[in-house]
Amino acid sequence: MTFNPRHIHLLILLLSCSCLLVYADNVKDLQKQRRQIEKQLEQTNQMLSQTKKNEKATVNKLNLLNQNIRNRKKLIRGINQEITALDSNIRLLSRQQDSLNRNMEQLKQDYARLIRETHYADMHSSPLLFLCSADNFQQLARRIQYMGRFAAYRKQQVSEIESLQTEINIQNQLLSERRQERSAALQTQKKEQDNLARDERKQQSMLKELKKKEKQLLAQQKKQQKKADDLQRQIDQLIQKQTRTTLTKEQKLLAGGFEANKGRLPWPVEKGYISGYFGTHQHPVYEQVTVNNKGIYLQTPQGSQARVVFDGEVTSCIMLGNTYAVIVQHGNYRTVYSNLAKLAVKQGDQLKAKQHIGTIASDPAQDNKTELFFQIYKDRTILNPSSWITQ
Repeated sequence: MTFNPRHIHLLILLLSCSCLLVYADNVKDLQKQRRQIEKQLEQTNQMLSQTKKNEKATVNKLNLLNQNIRNRKKLIRGINQEITALDSNIRLLSRQQDSLNRNMEQLKQDYARLIRETHYADMHSSPLLFLCSADNFQQLARRIQYMGRFAAYRKQQVSEIESLQTEINIQNQLLSERRQERSAALQTQKKEQDNLARDERKQQSMLKELKKKEKQLLAQQKKQQKKADDLQRQIDQLIQKQTRTTLTKEQKLLAGGFEANKGRLPWPVEKGYISGYFGTHQHPVYEQVTVNNKGIYLQTPQGSQARVVFDGEVTSCIMLGNTYAVIVQHGNYRTVYSNLAKLAVKQGDQLKAKQHIGTIASDPAQDNKTELFFQIYKDRTILNPSSWITQ
């Protein structure tokens, strides 16, 4: 059996192809995650820019800065993973390139040896003499057949060399692209590390300034907590009154659809981040102070609209002070949207997913912080909304 380096070349390509696809998909996923985090950073930076009229340190500014720091750390981790994946991809491409080059050299050497061993030079100089020198007709027929096979084999060898050269060119291009991507990722990494160091310096400076105003901020925190507790009592009372032991067929279908979309519900705001998570958490400034959230807070740019996360019916519109809360029923599930300055719905309205409910209120006492309080109930039980909305 004639040794053909092309066979080894194809085997190497097949073995490495799956690895290349895995690395390429991994890099693409990481780059997609990076773009999402960069988008989140743009949003928090936009909200920070809306606070610059007031140069004093505030809890709102600190929260936004903390979110920026979390996002930057997450971004840097993602970039590091991206660089690692690119390095692996580059090493694999380099090995494959070396293998292709070795196979190209082997093919050229085999082709040169083929020419020498078959005395092609003599045949090429006088193919007619080669045929005419046959001793008999049978030998002449064999020589004609041999020359045909030789010409076909030579054409095949030339075709393999040209095909291999094309693949080498493609590999060179891929390798160049990966190196450029790695260089760009390293530049972004350096930039984000500098930004992170800047934000952390601001964070420490702001913490020192805020701790000097401890009494004032603790009084403000108590006032906000009282307002939240008053609203929560009203919502709990309404939920208890509205909870039914039996549901209609349509309500059962609606509840089933809501439940089936756990983890995939849209956010109740188009832009923003979770500024307060469900459950008990430490205050961002004072370690001795804890907050207990019965839902999640979503901070968003000024003028943003709240939107319903699933089809349902408005069962209540509550007013507390100068803001509103809206309760929407989805079978035996209910979603609650609090801290609205203006309403776009009324009791009895049938809503479709992502339909606007109202404008989220901005608090002038807190750098015009614009924050929606979002809750989910199943019957009378409060659920963690973070487990229900898409991540």
